Amino acid sequence: MSESTDIEVDGHVVTISNPSKIYFTKRGDTKLDLVNYYLAVADPLMGVIRDRPLLLERYPDGASGKSWFQKRVPKSVPDWLQTTEVSTPNGTTSDALVAADMAHILWAVNLGCLGFHVWPTHAGADRESTAPPVYDAAGAVLPPTGVTDELRIDLDPSPGISFDDLRNAAVLTRDLCTELGIDVRIKTSGSRGLHLYALLEPKWDGYQVRAAAVALARELERRHPDHITAQWWKEERGSRVFIDFNQNAPHKTVFGAWSVRPKVGAQVSTPISWDALPSVTNDDLTIATVPARLADLGDPWSDRAPQSLEPLLQMSEKDMAAGLMDAPWPPQYPKMPNEPSRVQPSRARKDADE
Repeated sequence: MSESTDIEVDGHVVTISNPSKIYFTKRGDTKLDLVNYYLAVADPLMGVIRDRPLLLERYPDGASGKSWFQKRVPKSVPDWLQTTEVSTPNGTTSDALVAADMAHILWAVNLGCLGFHVWPTHAGADRESTAPPVYDAAGAVLPPTGVTDELRIDLDPSPGISFDDLRNAAVLTRDLCTELGIDVRIKTSGSRGLHLYALLEPKWDGYQVRAAAVALARELERRHPDHITAQWWKEERGSRVFIDFNQNAPHKTVFGAWSVRPKVGAQVSTPISWDALPSVTNDDLTIATVPARLADLGDPWSDRAPQSLEPLLQMSEKDMAAGLMDAPWPPQYPKMPNEPSRVQPSRARKDADE
């Protein structure tokens, strides 16, 4: 019979099967070590993901094993498990797990979820957006997003970019946001990058938040053209930090704060203070080190307040009035109004010359 252990949390008993299975081979951290990590960071974790839908990425044999994304919760679940309907860009719907409490988190961890891809919306009709319908280039109504209350700024390292380059780009991004009256907080990605987040007032939908992200990326490129780029096509980025505005595309999930990456070292995507940025690295922050760091330093995101997106939306309107087109969308999205060609620039030039 398989080994298992029961954990009582938030009024529910969650059974953890095979708790001694090695999940992270670098230090020999087990499935139960992962469970205990999440219990240790429960307060700040729930502070950022409570009531948000989650996309599950399952690694039942640990970080070195096979994996798959699971948009829908399994058919056989506890009767207390909360789900919510979410949709993809083409309108396909599914029942996603809701981060209702820590019992839901541990239930997913037991399935082999090491970390969580988090929606920028909350479950519940009280947070439905009142924004007007949005249409694609063919005139079809796009699936509504609900109120989107996080701006997520992904600093993506191009080839040749060092972590010091990312740190510099993070500071330049913070300075622009501060100038605009927007408080942004920083976290490591747990991989190679850095992420900046702004908690938003519950007023805007995902299409508006993405437009704001595009405007932010373009303004950063205008101010720091040698260091930062808003160019979607890799061949146009050079050795610059790319501001990945499409991480804010509607119906897009992003790897969550306090979540554990599928890496053998059990690295954590960790919120940090701006003062810590010059010295911290992604590899410093693991399930073995983050709980003690949290106990010593506290949660650097604990005092976040909702921010206004209006300064960036005004910047977006000025860009459109000046004749700029929308930035390219990811390929799984329908063609959008005012979107440029999705043909790679070098291919377009080649086709034009033939």
